[in-house]
Order: sequence, then structure tokens, then C-alpha cells
Amino acid sequence: MNPPLVLTVAGSDSGGGAGVQADLKTMLALGVHGMSVLTAVTAQNSRGVQGVWELPAEAVRAQYRAVVDDIGVQAVKTGMLATTALVETVAELLASVDAPVVVDPVGVSKHGDPLLAETALDSVRTRLLPVATVATPNLDEVTQLTGVRVGHEDDMRRAAEAVLSYGPRWVLIKGGHLPTGREAVDLLTDGTEEHWLRAPRHDNRHTHGTGCTLASAVASGLARGLAVPEAVREAKAYVTGAIAAGFALGSGIGPVDHGWRFRD
Repeated sequence: MNPPLVLTVAGSDSGGGAGVQADLKTMLALGVHGMSVLTAVTAQNSRGVQGVWELPAEAVRAQYRAVVDDIGVQAVKTGMLATTALVETVAELLASVDAPVVVDPVGVSKHGDPLLAETALDSVRTRLLPVATVATPNLDEVTQLTGVRVGHEDDMRRAAEAVLSYGPRWVLIKGGHLPTGREAVDLLTDGTEEHWLRAPRHDNRHTHGTGCTLASAVASGLARGLAVPEAVREAKAYVTGAIAAGFALGSGIGPVDHGWRFRD
């Protein structure tokens, strides 16, 4: 049997910890066939992003059509889209795809480097989020998109409502940056049902690529036919293990370990 097919539409991370590289490693680890549409090239390492070069919209469109028209997809994940033109191009392409879409609204890198133009935020809200099956913002991205600041677990419902108002079917508010002691708490909701996801918080600074990895893991589960809550639970478990096994790389923040399940 052929594996399920998952497409990532995202930027490249030359250090291999995040972006398309993290997406494809995650997809391989979770038993699906990963394919890619590159939106931007970054010069990036463990200390941060040294340069960004966006691809033309026609290059992104051509990559997408080449994959989808010939091979097909069972799920799509979006990551770094960088500019208004790319956000709107990708949103237009995804509006007609017959597969679940996971939108990771990447705004800044782990090191605080901007990866989305301020002028593109409105297009994310009005064009990209409405085509999302699941949106996976972290707390900084929630504030960037909605103005809602989350300081406590109780604020996560309000954050979810604000993101859902833009049209995604589900939202996963990632609470990893909350001061919640020994647990990392996320909230998954469609506005009707709620799923609070809790996992042990690991004392490991090497967490580069966490958001990309989680969104790709969710997309992989959806491609395998899981319902959204089950796909997110499995993704959370996978990412928690990857964070625990995160390793030093270079002189800065190292990546999560996408292959942790394969190691002794």
C-alpha cells in the first residue's frame, strides 16, 4: 500500500531544524509521504536568521500545480509565507483543494526574526485562515493576528474565539510559553467542543522547529484519516517526545529530534 500524501508549503531552514526540512522529517517519522512547495529560502543556523529570499508567486504556483495535479494530496500544511503576494497565492490555491489544510501562521522565528511582513497580516486573516481545517498559532502569533494577549490559561478561550472569528474550522492555541509550571497546555476547539491537551514540560532549551513539527504532525494524522482531535493528540505526543530529545547544534538553540522514536 502506498503511504498517505502530505504537502508542505513553507520556507527552507538551512540549519535543518525548522521549515520544510522539519516538515519532511516529521512526515517520514509518522509514516506519510512528504512533498514540498518552497516559498522562501533562509540563511539560518542555531543563532538565528541571517537572510531571507522569497520566491516569486509564479514559482510557488507552479510547484503546487506540479504536485497536486499529478500526484494529489491527502493533507496540506502551510508554514512561512512571508509576503502578501505569497499568502494570497497560496490561499487561492488551497481554496479548491479537496483535503484538510493545517495553517501554521508563522510570524517570527524562534530567535525573534520576522518571517511575515506586517502588511501580510490582513491577508492571513481574511484569505488564509478561512481555508484552514486547523490553525495552529502560538501565543505571539495570536497577539499578532488578533490583539489578544494570553497571560494565563484562562485567556486561551478568548484567544481561540478571536482566531475562530476569521473562519478556520478548528484552532489549536499553543500554550507552551505560558508559565504553567510542569505542564505545557494547549487548547483545541471548534467553538463548540473543547479539548485541553497537557504534557510534561521538559527542561530543554533546544526546541527549534517545534511549531513546524507540530503542524506537520497534525497534517500527517489527518492524511491518515484521523479526526481532528485524535490527530492533534497524536501530534502533541510526538512533539513532546521530540522536545525531550532535542539536542545541541552549533552555538545557539538546537532542534527538536524528529527521529527520537527510532533511537535507543
